[in-house]
Amino acid sequence: MEAAVQQDHGPDYERPRYSIGEVSERSGLTRDTLRWYERIGLMDYVGRDHAGQRRFSERDLVWLDLIGKLRCTGMSVADMVRYAELVRAGESTYPQRLEMFRETRESALAQIAQLRQTVAALDRKIALYEGRTQP
Repeated sequence: MEAAVQQDHGPDYERPRYSIGEVSERSGLTRDTLRWYERIGLMDYVGRDHAGQRRFSERDLVWLDLIGKLRCTGMSVADMVRYAELVRAGESTYPQRLEMFRETRESALAQIAQLRQTVAALDRKIALYEGRTQP
C-alpha cells in the first residue's frame, strides 16, 4: 500500500497471484475476514483474474502483516480504515500518519509495561507454588 515508503521489492511485488485461500492460509485470516477487509476499505484494490476471482499480491501480504500488527496493539478497525484512507490520499498525509503511529506506539509501550507487571506477578506465584510442592 505505501509504495513511496517501501523499498524496491522487484517487478512482481504488486502482481496479483495468490488466491484468497492461499492468502487465508499464509495470513491466518479467514476468507470472510479478507472479504470484509476489502468491503470496508481496509484493503486497497484487490486484483481479479479472468474468472473474477480475487488475486492478492506480495504487497497485499505485507499490508495484511501490518494490519495484524496494528490489531495486536488494540488499534480499532475504524482507525485502521482511517489509516488506509490516509495512505491512499498520498504523501501529504504523512503528518497525520506519523501522529497515528506515535499514539499507537505509546499505547503499545503501556501494554508492554502492564504485561511485564503481570509476568512478574505470575513469576511470584509460580515461585510460591514451586516452593510448596518441592520436598
